[in-house]
Amino acid sequence: MTFRRPRLRATVAPALLTASAFVALTACGTSETDSTGAASAAKGTVSVRIPDPGNSGLIALGKKDGSLETALAKVGAKVEWTGSAGPFAPAAQAMNADQLDIATGSITSGITSLAQRPGFKFFTAVDPDAAGEGILVKDGSGIDSVADLVGKKVAVNQGGTGEYLLLKALAKAHIPADKVKRVYLRPDQTAAVFNAGKVDAWSVWATYAVAEIGSGKAHFVADGAAIGSDNYSLNAVRTGFAEQHPKVVKAFYQYLHNGSVKQKQNPAAYLNVFTDVGPTAVTGKAKDVQTEFTRTSATVEPIGPEDIKRFEAVAEFYAEQKVTKTKVDVAAHLLDVEKLT
Repeated sequence: MTFRRPRLRATVAPALLTASAFVALTACGTSETDSTGAASAAKGTVSVRIPDPGNSGLIALGKKDGSLETALAKVGAKVEWTGSAGPFAPAAQAMNADQLDIATGSITSGITSLAQRPGFKFFTAVDPDAAGEGILVKDGSGIDSVADLVGKKVAVNQGGTGEYLLLKALAKAHIPADKVKRVYLRPDQTAAVFNAGKVDAWSVWATYAVAEIGSGKAHFVADGAAIGSDNYSLNAVRTGFAEQHPKVVKAFYQYLHNGSVKQKQNPAAYLNVFTDVGPTAVTGKAKDVQTEFTRTSATVEPIGPEDIKRFEAVAEFYAEQKVTKTKVDVAAHLLDVEKLT
């Protein structure tokens, strides 16, 4: 049974910005008059630029059945699909450059992006995925514990979930980080390297782990629960967009929350939304793996006081591990979505 720490739904601490405090004209890639917002307002409809969701998930189904468009139309907005969903770091850069309005990422990749000059705020939280992320090894590899990683090569995405999970696992096992070789790779390029045996393990999350576990040839030597992960999934909004369209941001949150409750109850309905064949389809055992991961996952919620404490713990850990030069002030980049009007 997966243990999940209780979430506090009390009034958000002062560190979490209210809508009025959120209006700060300091975002990289934005100006006092947001060009996209002004142009959209002139036409009477606000365009929300979101990465294309692909073939599975809540947003994919919302795209196909039109429910996302319907929800946003109630607050005078429409979706503009821009690019495709992927790692958060490039999405953060796109928000900073006024090319994207909303994106999904993890608190780990979020912190490294915040260490730059961020033009975005986080406005939702999903509790860490205790079952769907971890350190992946090949069956029969001889790696049966985190201690067995000493002297081995582990693929990670630099500054993101992969590096965090590996460092966290090593710290928990009291193993110096330099005893394991980190191989920095993009997540979408790692499967081939892992399967070719060029690395001994892969520190990864469900998006990429499902296919490997579903193949019946790999497993987690330590999952998020065993590692003690605080790796939340978050949604970020471009600062300039949230300043001008708080009702749209709140409506988007409400859609995500309601949809995540339904997705948890019926995970299969959110798989293979557009096609059940081809490289984007989840089939065979992988489909069962993904269904179970979703069934045990958390729902999309506002960011609460307990969440902020855990965000700060990740930021402190990153500073201790020298992933960031100093501790990033995460609380300064959060938005209280419940107070948006």
